[in-house]
Amino acid sequence: MSRLPRTVCAVAGAAALVAATAGVAVSAPSSSHSLPGSVPSWATATHRVGSVSASQSVTFRVYLNNRGGAAAAAYARAVSTPGNALYGKFLTTAQYRARFSPSQSDVNTVSSWLQSQGFRVTGVPSNRKYVEATGTLAQASKTFATSFAEYSTQGRTVRSNTSPLQVPSKLTQVQAVVGLDESQTLVRPNKPTPPPPVFRNAGPCSTYWGQKTVDNTATPDGTELPNSPSAFAPCGYSGAQLQGLYGMTDAIAAGNDGSGVTVGIIDAYASPTIESDANTYFSRHGIPTFTKGQFRQYAAPGTSQHPENPAHDPEGWAGEETLDVEAVHTMAPGANIAYIGAPNNYRDMDAIMNKVVSKHLADIVSNSYGYAGESLPPGYIKPQVDTQIQAAAEGISLFFSSGDSGDETFGVAGATPTPDWPASSPWVTAVGGTSAGVSKTNSRVFELGWETTKSTLNSTTPPTWSDPAYLYGSGGGTSRLFAQPSYQAGVVPASIANTYGGPAMRAVPDVAALGDPNTGMLVGETQRFPDGHDAYSEYRIGGTSLASPLYAGMFALAVQKAGHNFGLANPTLYATAGAQSIDITKAERDAYPGDVRSDFVNGVDASDGYVYSARWFDRDESLTIHVRPGYDDVTGIGVPDGEAWLDAVAGD
Repeated sequence: MSRLPRTVCAVAGAAALVAATAGVAVSAPSSSHSLPGSVPSWATATHRVGSVSASQSVTFRVYLNNRGGAAAAAYARAVSTPGNALYGKFLTTAQYRARFSPSQSDVNTVSSWLQSQGFRVTGVPSNRKYVEATGTLAQASKTFATSFAEYSTQGRTVRSNTSPLQVPSKLTQVQAVVGLDESQTLVRPNKPTPPPPVFRNAGPCSTYWGQKTVDNTATPDGTELPNSPSAFAPCGYSGAQLQGLYGMTDAIAAGNDGSGVTVGIIDAYASPTIESDANTYFSRHGIPTFTKGQFRQYAAPGTSQHPENPAHDPEGWAGEETLDVEAVHTMAPGANIAYIGAPNNYRDMDAIMNKVVSKHLADIVSNSYGYAGESLPPGYIKPQVDTQIQAAAEGISLFFSSGDSGDETFGVAGATPTPDWPASSPWVTAVGGTSAGVSKTNSRVFELGWETTKSTLNSTTPPTWSDPAYLYGSGGGTSRLFAQPSYQAGVVPASIANTYGGPAMRAVPDVAALGDPNTGMLVGETQRFPDGHDAYSEYRIGGTSLASPLYAGMFALAVQKAGHNFGLANPTLYATAGAQSIDITKAERDAYPGDVRSDFVNGVDASDGYVYSARWFDRDESLTIHVRPGYDDVTGIGVPDGEAWLDAVAGD
C-alpha cells in the first residue's frame, strides 16, 4: 500500500464545511458531555480537504461501558496468568454476559434515545456491547453537536467529525461512538501484496535453500548477475518444509496435530473458491485435505459478489484468506478452522471480532490485518480492548500480525516511530516476522529478523547491484498508549520499554515466525489471468500475515497437548521463553546476506521479460527497531523450538 499522500484539491476554508451542513443545528444539547477520544488525531485543519453531504447515509455503533469498571480486565488477567488462584477458570459466554456485559436496560435506554433522534436501530450483539444505528450525517450532526468534513491521511481521503461528539449527560453508559468517522477504512492486510489480479513466480527459484545459485544456474534470458548474494530465492516453502523449520514434524506425525482445537481467522469478504483451492494445495504438498466439517466459513450473504474497487478490493482480501487458511492447516492439520469474513473492510471488522468472542466461535484467533500506527481515536480503541478482554476471560487466545512496515517511519517524512494497532494491545499476542532458510531435509539453515532492503541491477560491466534501500519488514516498537504489561517486566530491556523517557510501555512484537516474502510460503488459489479465464495457480508470498497464522497453528498444537485453553497467551509464552524459544540474533547475517529475486515484468509470464533484484536480509540501518540478543522489537522473544516449546507451553 502506498504511504505517500495523494494530491488533493484545497477548499476555501471553513465556509465549505458550513455549507455542507447548512440548516443543521450543531449546538450541544443542554446538559451534555463530550466523549473523550472521539476525534482522530489526523482530523486537523491542516489535513482538511473537503466537505461532505449532509444527506449522506451513515451506519454507526454506540458502544456501552462494561459493568464493574475494570473488573473484567482484572478477571481476564488472573485466569490467563499461571500461578494465579483463578488460572484457567475461564467463563462461558453466558457467564461473562451475566457478570460484565452492559445490561439490557442500558441497551434499551440508548436504543430509545437513538430512535428519538430519528435513527433506525439495526442491531445489538449477543453480549449487548453496542447498539448499531443508521441515519444521515445531518441527523448525526444534530444529535452529537458536531459537523463533518473530509481529511487526507495515509494517502486516503476519509471523513471525520470536526469536534468531539456530545451526548446527554444522563447517558453515562455510553463508552464511544464508532463509525461516524472513517478510521476503520485505514485497515490493511499485513502482507506485501503481489500485483493483482494474478501473480506467478518467475524462475529460477529454489525448491529449498541454496539449491539454485548464481554460480550453478543461468538466468532464462542470459542476464549476468553479481555473485553476491549467491542464492536464488526459494519458490516458496510448503508442507513438511514449514513443519520442519519449527521442529513440529514428529509431533504432528504422532497425532499432536491440533485435533480438538478450533482456530478462527478474521478477514474481510470471503473467497468463493477457498475450500477447493485449499484442498488442491494440500494434496499437492503432502498435507491432509480438509475432512467433512473441518473447515467452516461464516460470511454475510453476497459477500463474495462485491465488485472490486480501490476502497474494498475483495479479490485482494481473498488472497489474504487463502494465505491464512493454508498456513494454519499446514501447521495444525488436525485443527478445525472457522473463517469469519466481514462484509466489508470498514466498521464491520471490529464487529466481526466481537461476534467471534461473544459466540465463542474459536479457541484461537489469527488476525492478519492492522492499522499503520496508533493514530486512531482512543474512543475507537477502547471498545476493541474490551472485546479482547472478553476473549481472554473466556479462554480465547488472540494473535495479531505486527505489520510489514518496520517502525512505520519509512517513506513518511517526519513520522514518529510507532508499532501498529491492534498488535500494540497488551491483550493480544503480536507476531513479528523472520527471514528463513530451509534445507533439503526440511531443517532450519538460518533464521534472521525480517528487515529487507532491495537493490536493482546496474547496467555495468561486470554487473553490480545498486545501493540497497529499505523495502519492508517486521512491524515493532514501543507503544505510546499502553503501559508495560506485567508479563514483559524484567524481559523487555529498559532501552526499549522506556523509549520515551517516562514509565515503561508495552513493546511489540511478542513472538515471531516466517514472514519475509523472499523466503516465504508457497500458496495456491484461483486467480484471474489476463485473458479473462480463472485457474488455480501457486505463488510465493509472506508478510506478518503469514507469521501470525503459522504461529497460531503451532499454538493449536500446544493447546491440544495441554488439554486446556490459555486465554491471553502472553503470560505463558514469556514465562516459558528461555531455551524453549529460539532467540533470533544477527549471528548468521554475514553467512546468509540475502537472495536474488527473478520476477516477470508483467507479473504473469515471460512475454515482457524479466527483472532481477537482490533482497538483503536483516538490514535495519534506517529503522529504530533492531534484532539483538534476548527480547527485541523485531522478533520479540523468538520463534518456537519444536517439541521443547510444545512441552514448555503445555506445562509438561
